[in-house]
Amino acid sequence: MARHIGIVACSAEGAALCYRTICTEAPERMGEHTHPEITMHTFPLAEYMRHIRPGHWAEVGEMILRSAQKLAGCGAELLVCPDNTIHQAYELIKDRLPMPWVHIAEAVRDEAWRHGYSHLGLLGTKYIMTGPVYAGVLEGAGVRCTAPAGKDQEEINRIIFAELVNGIFTEGTRLFFNEVIGRLKAQGCDAVVLGCTEIPLIVDQDDCPLPALDSTRLLARAAISRALA
Repeated sequence: MARHIGIVACSAEGAALCYRTICTEAPERMGEHTHPEITMHTFPLAEYMRHIRPGHWAEVGEMILRSAQKLAGCGAELLVCPDNTIHQAYELIKDRLPMPWVHIAEAVRDEAWRHGYSHLGLLGTKYIMTGPVYAGVLEGAGVRCTAPAGKDQEEINRIIFAELVNGIFTEGTRLFFNEVIGRLKAQGCDAVVLGCTEIPLIVDQDDCPLPALDSTRLLARAAISRALA
């Protein structure tokens, strides 16, 4: 029996992609139309942003815990969070979580190891590009991590919150991401982390200048493996 997966959701587009990926890829391992039982809970994104903007990560952690407890009450046995940014609160609450947690950056790190990548570009919100979520996990494993420079970083953050989380995906934005990834390649990066759960919905891996590590789908696949372990 596969373990019941609880999804601690934050923004709708990324959470939906994670959910769909589990449901569509699990049948290859479990049989036709079969996937682990899944329950999702999410507070409004606005409630998270009220604490994220001023950097009140302890309050973000308390929201994660409340989601986790609701999921535990529904019978979930394994937690995933398809939101990179709120992982910044994970270290503050990890010892209080009611069940095992699949960490999104660790899923990306494991994929980087499998392919032998040693220098990753990092795209995400400003909290991810300047924060500890990926830097700690990747650099602790001997993998270098480089974020875009100032103006690129500001524009990526604006796009995420003004466009991507609202389901707005334009050709101009896709081309902008490719330009930024091209600049990361010129700095020596051998792959790029799509470290916002919505970015995989705009970056086309077929014409991306670097191999892309899709944090959302990698988390979903790691959840399937842990649920079946």
